[in-house]
Amino acid sequence: MAMSAREGQTFAHRGSRVVAYVNLVKLPHTVFALPFALVGVILASYRRPIHLAQVAWVVVAFTAARFAAMAFNRIADRDIDARNPRTAMREIPRGVLSVAEAWGSVIVASALFGFAASRLNALCFALSPAALLWVFFYSHTKRFTRWAHLVLGAGTAIAPVGGYLAVTGAWSRPWWMLVALAAAVMTWVGGFDVFYSLADMEFDRANALHSLPAKV
Repeated sequence: MAMSAREGQTFAHRGSRVVAYVNLVKLPHTVFALPFALVGVILASYRRPIHLAQVAWVVVAFTAARFAAMAFNRIADRDIDARNPRTAMREIPRGVLSVAEAWGSVIVASALFGFAASRLNALCFALSPAALLWVFFYSHTKRFTRWAHLVLGAGTAIAPVGGYLAVTGAWSRPWWMLVALAAAVMTWVGGFDVFYSLADMEFDRANALHSLPAKV
């Protein structure tokens, strides 16, 4: 079965479980979204000094949260992925990783995210469950709303807000600064996801899945 160029951006696992997990969540793609979190850190530096340890824990927290979200998405969408020629070669449909193994990675990554948040400050730790619940919720939205793209964007927008809170431990002054930053990230990511979903437009229509292109 042919794979699209995007889905083909994986490493040859040759039986390696580590590589299988890396491919499951497209781990190298973390570098494309990590700058959103670092923008929040840089913005916060105008209010409080940044420490290297804070930056390190922000990177760990973001990477762990993204890993958990991506792995959860692969679990939630495994039946859909198996029917879609573009995604049928992903690790779970192909049998490279079992659902139980994927769940194990979600649990470990979620725990690491919570620990990293606790190392930042009490506010980040208190908000960490809500952040995870939101990014997990996204995986189900294509089943009932065409606005799933914005839900994904809002999930990504947690990153700059979290980066800011990691340094300051408090909301921005003026209050609208973080709101504007989050809105910009949400619409940016949501817009790109609309373009990405064009590849699945006909499949989504045939399988009663929701996206803006499928509803046009």
